[in-house]
Amino acid sequence: MGAGGGTAHAFSSGGAHRLYRHGHSPVHALPPHTKLAAVFAFVVVVVSTPREAMWAFAAYALLLAVVASVARVPAGFLLKRLLIEVPFVAFAVLMPFVAQGERVDVLGMSLSVNGLWGAWNVLAKGTLGVAASVLLASTTELRELLLGLQRLKLPPLLVQIASFMIRYGDVITDEMRRMRIARESRGFEARGIRHWGVLAKSAGALFIRSYERGERVHLAMVSRGYAGSMPVIDEVTASRAQWSYALALPCAAFAVCLLGWVL
Repeated sequence: MGAGGGTAHAFSSGGAHRLYRHGHSPVHALPPHTKLAAVFAFVVVVVSTPREAMWAFAAYALLLAVVASVARVPAGFLLKRLLIEVPFVAFAVLMPFVAQGERVDVLGMSLSVNGLWGAWNVLAKGTLGVAASVLLASTTELRELLLGLQRLKLPPLLVQIASFMIRYGDVITDEMRRMRIARESRGFEARGIRHWGVLAKSAGALFIRSYERGERVHLAMVSRGYAGSMPVIDEVTASRAQWSYALALPCAAFAVCLLGWVL
């Protein structure tokens, strides 16, 4: 395996991400690369399903509900994190009004038939894809996801970039929080355009601090022998039974997809 494993261990062990829900379910226990492969295959199957087979999307939702139940992920936890797709919902709502072609009257409004099908296609497939991704993030820590990408032979450089990005995203967020607390402790509160100058200076200071922090970390890594690759620390493997358990979701979805094309 390549260089990403050590990076994943070194830069992502600081804590769980906000989407992760700690648990000891069978889904949590699966190796990360099996879950990544299962979710990718499931999304491909969902996207390949004809939009007219509405019952098939209901079956996919039922399959995800079963996975959530096995993973002990509450419905409220899942639904709250599905709000990330709100921009796509807004786009889908506009499609029946702006699309061309045959029109149909719905509640006194003239809507495009193609637009209605397109909106349904985006909403159904997008929601199922986001739900599958949220379930993956809810049952897999960031560090494990990176190790899973490494195990699936993602280029090591991309794994390292993802590791650094995650780590420095946390660093910059913490720095922004400290700067905000410092401003508020001095009585500053942004209330209008007059305070944009102060916020702009804060953004400039944040950039300089982040750049300097990156230089110091790079020098520290070079002094410890870093030359573009990291040592492999964790070996992630999966048994045939674990692969079978993980691929049960996309296999069931594939059967539904075939019926959707036939019926």
